[in-house]
Amino acid sequence: MKNIFIIIAIVFGFTTAQAQEQSAVFSHYYLNPILVNPSVAGFTDLHQLQMNIRNQWTGFPESPKSYHIGYNGPIGKTLGIGLGLMSENLGNLSNLRFQMNYAFRYQVKHVKFAAGFSTEFYTIKVADSVLDNPHYQPGDPIVEDAIENNRIFDASLGFWTTFYDNTFIGLAFSNLVVAKIGEIESGDPEGSFFKFVTLNFGHTFDIEQYNFKLTPSLMVQHIKDTPFRADFNIVGSFIDDKLIAGLSYRAGLGGAVGLMLGTNVDVFKIYYSYDVSFQTVQQYNGGTHEVTIAFDFAGGKKKFDRG
Repeated sequence: MKNIFIIIAIVFGFTTAQAQEQSAVFSHYYLNPILVNPSVAGFTDLHQLQMNIRNQWTGFPESPKSYHIGYNGPIGKTLGIGLGLMSENLGNLSNLRFQMNYAFRYQVKHVKFAAGFSTEFYTIKVADSVLDNPHYQPGDPIVEDAIENNRIFDASLGFWTTFYDNTFIGLAFSNLVVAKIGEIESGDPEGSFFKFVTLNFGHTFDIEQYNFKLTPSLMVQHIKDTPFRADFNIVGSFIDDKLIAGLSYRAGLGGAVGLMLGTNVDVFKIYYSYDVSFQTVQQYNGGTHEVTIAFDFAGGKKKFDRG
């Protein structure tokens, strides 16, 4: 089993250098859309600190684990900024990313719009222990390059719009550069503007007489050389966000279903979700757990915000 994960790690490390599927790392993007769209930085006029932990395929040897800590907030009335640090581990593969988000936002009556971009630096490294694996062929340039620690620069572009504070539409173009640091030539000389596209939209129904909100949303994603993906999410917020529950269904990439529970108490938020996939590998693991902890520095704004 360990040998299988070493092979997966090598292949994953090579393909990640060509194309990062950022939104696949965490499923809580529908609660914190800055995970997939840089233009959300500072959009809610709150200073936000969030931490995410995702443990995928629990009980499976050397299963994927992801950790993220990030901040975003407004600068004046029109600018937003965000910082993020993320670590990913899969078998013998490790990936460390540092991201900076920059956003410009403005409002016309009941329509609020933001445009932003991010710059990202990340390293991809395969452990030296793969050289001792019997499946390794000495002199393999892909493996040796990964062991030497690939250093990549990337950039993303995003747009985010809300109407009457209850309808949102987001569009993001990621992996616009994917170039190794120290090399002149880009990882994709032809460009990749329309090869990595994420579209998400949703609407919040506020049922005031029952102190209840319901937010269905949809994310459609096109990633170069990968199957089509669509995520259907529905989140219910009860008693001024004291109780939050949600369901999600992922079509494509094998399919998956998840349940989410959370709460929002003053400036503190916590969410937990459990996902199971429809792939054959599900029978060999205990599913996927994800936890998000967030703080709103502005304090006391009891509202279910997507950002």
